[in-house]
Amino acid sequence: MQLFNQATFNYTLLLLLSLWSCCIWASTNAATTDASSDAAAEEGAKHIKVFTVATERTDGYLRYLRSAKRVYDIEVNTLGMDEEWKGGDMNGLGGGYKIRLLREAIEPFKDEKNTIILFTDSYDVVFTTGLKDIYRKFKEFGARVLFSAEKFCWPDVKLAKSYPPVSEANSSPYLNSGAFIGYAPEIYSILSAEEIKDDDDDQRYYTKIFLDVDKRKKLSIQLDTQSRLFQNLNGAREDVKLNVDLDSNEGKLQNINFMTEPSIIHGNGPSKVELNAFANYLAKTFHGECLICQEDRLELQEKNLPIVSVALIITETVPFFDMFLQKIENLNYPKQNLHLYIYSNQKFHDDMAQAFLKRVEKEYRSAKIVLSSDELNEQRGRELALQQAKQKQSDYIFYVDAAVQIDDPQLLRELLIMNRQFVAPVVSKYDELWSNFWGALSDGGYYARSHDYVDIVKASFTGMWNVPYVSSVYLIKSSAFKHISYQHRDYDPDMAMCESLRRAGVFMYVTNQHIFGHLVNADNFDTTVARPDFYTIFSNKYDWVRKYIHPNYFKHLEPNTTIEQPCPDVFWFQVGTDAFCDDMVAIMENFGKWSDGSNKDARLEGGYEAVPTRDIHMKQVGLDGVWLKFLDYIVRPLQEKVFMGYYHNPPRSLMNFVVRYRPDEQPSLRPHHDSSTYTINIALNSVDVDYEGGGCRFLRYNCQVDKTRKGWMFMHPGRLTHYHEGLPVTNGTRYIMISFVDP
Repeated sequence: MQLFNQATFNYTLLLLLSLWSCCIWASTNAATTDASSDAAAEEGAKHIKVFTVATERTDGYLRYLRSAKRVYDIEVNTLGMDEEWKGGDMNGLGGGYKIRLLREAIEPFKDEKNTIILFTDSYDVVFTTGLKDIYRKFKEFGARVLFSAEKFCWPDVKLAKSYPPVSEANSSPYLNSGAFIGYAPEIYSILSAEEIKDDDDDQRYYTKIFLDVDKRKKLSIQLDTQSRLFQNLNGAREDVKLNVDLDSNEGKLQNINFMTEPSIIHGNGPSKVELNAFANYLAKTFHGECLICQEDRLELQEKNLPIVSVALIITETVPFFDMFLQKIENLNYPKQNLHLYIYSNQKFHDDMAQAFLKRVEKEYRSAKIVLSSDELNEQRGRELALQQAKQKQSDYIFYVDAAVQIDDPQLLRELLIMNRQFVAPVVSKYDELWSNFWGALSDGGYYARSHDYVDIVKASFTGMWNVPYVSSVYLIKSSAFKHISYQHRDYDPDMAMCESLRRAGVFMYVTNQHIFGHLVNADNFDTTVARPDFYTIFSNKYDWVRKYIHPNYFKHLEPNTTIEQPCPDVFWFQVGTDAFCDDMVAIMENFGKWSDGSNKDARLEGGYEAVPTRDIHMKQVGLDGVWLKFLDYIVRPLQEKVFMGYYHNPPRSLMNFVVRYRPDEQPSLRPHHDSSTYTINIALNSVDVDYEGGGCRFLRYNCQVDKTRKGWMFMHPGRLTHYHEGLPVTNGTRYIMISFVDP
């Protein structure tokens, strides 16, 4: 038994050693094979010569070159640059010119059997791998010539029945001439097969040769029907998927029908918008950071800054228009390098726009305004801005709609540095996904949600994207002026402009690398009331706070800040800006229905006021909801800080009113307790400027405050401890805002 076990052990050991040796041999052999294959691909790639045809350095061509040369170190021979394009308009048939140029270019290689010719279009093509991978994929076909393939038989659908059958479902069975690869003798033979006019159709030419069975066999021509090397996007929307690495934001395009990752992506026909969206992530535009954002940047020379036409476009009534104008004035750019143009078709804003222009026009290089009385529609208003920029020979035009609040004074400089023909900051409404760009288009040319729209708006990641539609605020270089049109039968001026730029191949970039600004919400903006901005706390809380709440308010909330107490348990806070106070007074005086100061008051339940004042209630001017929001959002944090342990969320208040004191009307108020847990009292104008006298005296503490400050708020307990009176106003008019909180 012992011998048997020992023999078995020895046999098993020998078997394991043998298997181990085989595994090592197989692994080594595989590694050797892989290394050999890799070396062969490396060597084969050296024999590939890449050609394209381009007569202009369009944004598409520059993107193509970037993907080829900068990213994958592919040297491209560009044919026809700066020459007249003779191949037709390419919106229909055409392109024969490309065949003639390519034939002439590769004639020196026509007898070199090892030389491989790779031809691609350029304006709508992106590389996603280097030549080594391209060579390896090409060799797998065993063909001498490989054409890209597409879903549609174009330009002659009747030829579809002549194509060889393709067994794979969801394949692309028809030849596309936008990209092909093959050995030089065969490619030259194809290009020389027959004469072709410059404006004849190149795809028809190649199709005719492919469908000739004898020529197809002789030249060993195949189609890439499974998109292993080439991917044409037209008609393939459901065939492809963009896979983006969540850590690096780097993308790969995959054909999900055949699980291939094509090396050359072609946005043929109407699929250019789709290519633009995919290309935002292909060819290392992102790799942990936005690489394309750092490329080709313009270095601004302070002594030779570009001349910019700034076009302010006012096509709707918007809140916070005064802040809009102030932020335009605050742009960090020398005004002598700016031409100012203002277009308004809104009478409500005309006076303020005119006053602004009158105040600043001498600072600018030139200034012009078009008002609603001139009766120019928006299309003509925008066209006139562009015409002015051309006449002034501006290097750029910077359009800013009145709904845009520019929060970063460096915005214009930042956009110039990006050095694009068209670039815009991402701006959106606060707490909403409504922004100034679209990430995709519907078939009808209107809005469609892109996969990355929410991430861009929310700045989940930051960078720069080529998008199909931008509005509201954007910078355009003079090289693109000739392409812009604001006229279209079906579209508004913004959509018409974007359509014209897409048609011309001008890329519209948006960037969210910083928070440059935001859009105000103009929905339901009621211009029939006095000082309508004051009513928008719900729809524009951010701007409301910036306009009406003093910056020092937030210092009161800091942990170690000491709050002033002019009297025991009377706290003094700087809360409102001058605009807060002035708008409040203007609203009340515009309403004008002050109470008569008697005990009879029909506004109150029961109709009786024990301690009457001359006042107007917030309910009377439609501001009760706004004021309750103010108490919750602005007042409550202060109350919780100074009256520790008392929490009431949200605060309640039935009595919110502005009081007016005048010597000849009601100069003072007798001693009383307030019907509140605590009271706030905000001074709305300035003592010794707007009035004399006045103030508040707390009788129990024999303490008075008679030098009140505009925009500052008293907060003190109500019912029990703080018996007080209003001191007499001896001259002028005093306004205060009162709230009895938590009665």
